[in-house]
Amino acid sequence: MTTIVGVIGGGQLARMMIPAAVNLGIDLRVLAESEGMAAGLAAAGVGDYRDADTVLAFAETVDVITFDHEHVPQEILRALVNRGVRVHPGPDALLYAQDKLLMRQKLTDLGLPVPDWAAVSNSGELAAFLAEHDGRAVVKTPRGGYDGKGVRVVSGEHDVDDWFEALAGDDRGSALLVEELVDFRRELAQLVARRPSGEIVAWPLVETVQRGGVCAEVIAPAPGSAGRVADVAADIAMAVAEGIGVTGVLAVELFETTDERLLVNELAMRPHNSGHWSIDGSTTSQFEQHLRAVLDLPLGATGARELWSVMVNVLGGPAEGSMADRYPAAFDAHPTVKVHNYGKDPRPGRKIGHVTAGGDELETVVYEARATAAFFQD
Repeated sequence: MTTIVGVIGGGQLARMMIPAAVNLGIDLRVLAESEGMAAGLAAAGVGDYRDADTVLAFAETVDVITFDHEHVPQEILRALVNRGVRVHPGPDALLYAQDKLLMRQKLTDLGLPVPDWAAVSNSGELAAFLAEHDGRAVVKTPRGGYDGKGVRVVSGEHDVDDWFEALAGDDRGSALLVEELVDFRRELAQLVARRPSGEIVAWPLVETVQRGGVCAEVIAPAPGSAGRVADVAADIAMAVAEGIGVTGVLAVELFETTDERLLVNELAMRPHNSGHWSIDGSTTSQFEQHLRAVLDLPLGATGARELWSVMVNVLGGPAEGSMADRYPAAFDAHPTVKVHNYGKDPRPGRKIGHVTAGGDELETVVYEARATAAFFQD
């Protein structure tokens, strides 16, 4: 009997699971938020992931549930588990991807390295934190932020008064997360995958380049990371996965500080932008691995196929037409670069695709990836 995996969320992450599912003979069904989403090729229906009846009805048609995002409410996740549905990752793990304050507290309890932080409920508490950290800090909304949204660098106690006011009516909590403004050299990401029976594997550590709060480029492996840095990053990510009980792919975003520490910045419990390079650059892509993990199958090898892989996001897209309109010129100029089109309409700042180049010389690989992506952006 064919195994049926249900994915809640119809974005590009679900879309990129489809080829891996086809190759493994797995039936993939997607509960999309609306018509025309990126993963529409596998959409079993359209429905609201915040509606319990919709999600429970979808779960009855599949063998295991996983996710394109972490936003399904806890009460629905727990209702699925109470019905005997296999949910990976489960609600006890996803809780820490859904709430940054809970995540910071859990990582602290696990003894893992994080920026200095506090929960603040008013401008006076924020002022006290600023006074202890040279007058500047980063404030984050505990829920819902992504790609730079819900994050502000502040230097005054009233810089997030609007957020305090908005939280006053939120029954999930009335505190914001404030953190030290970390002096970092670069941002890194460590992906691991863990299956329910406990097996865990790690991909090479990667360097991520952010622009405007959005991941723009990924270099695999992170230059100069062989040895201690790579070992420490893998140990941190594995400790997170085991300490929280993550099943599936986990991305741990890290700061490498100017004094050579690694600090955990964010967590994502699903395939992640920093792992897209693995589709073309690793023995086992993060999407195949995620399916293996949630089905508790032995995990695949995670070694790199090339000395260097560079992934560049296509952000915004062409001012006129579609990515496909640019294929002839892009493919002719850079025939070795792989192009991934998410089937999304162009829009400023939107991730509509990515490209991945590989090879032996990092400078050449970076050029190939950037030059190919440029064909699809005006």
